Amino acid sequence: MKTSQRGILVGVIILLLTVWCKPCKADDTFEDIFRNAVYGGLVGGLVGAALLVFTDKPGDHLDYIGYGAAGGVLAGVAYGAVKTTRALAEVENGKVKLAVPTIIPDYVPAGTRGEGGVILTAEVLRGRF
Repeated sequence: MKTSQRGILVGVIILLLTVWCKPCKADDTFEDIFRNAVYGGLVGGLVGAALLVFTDKPGDHLDYIGYGAAGGVLAGVAYGAVKTTRALAEVENGKVKLAVPTIIPDYVPAGTRGEGGVILTAEVLRGRF
């Protein structure tokens, strides 16, 4: 039991040291995605730890914390990627900006007809109202 507590403590210390370090100069999109991934992992870990309350033997289900953190990181990366995607035409502050759209692949499972596969989507127009 003491070994797992020490492992968790070392993990938290390493996480805090990496979060508090001064970041290097990076592109804003990468910084946003990374920040969303870190926050998602932290929130997911907290949600996983909170779910331990609803189990009979919480010590047997500590993997909930890891699963919650992993799910939170994936959700944070997805949110950051969607938030920072660029469209072909973007309206910002009354000005139209043209850029190369981000192509987003998506898998569609086979339905009742047997149709399915990978589809590619790209934003054509994006604006805030």
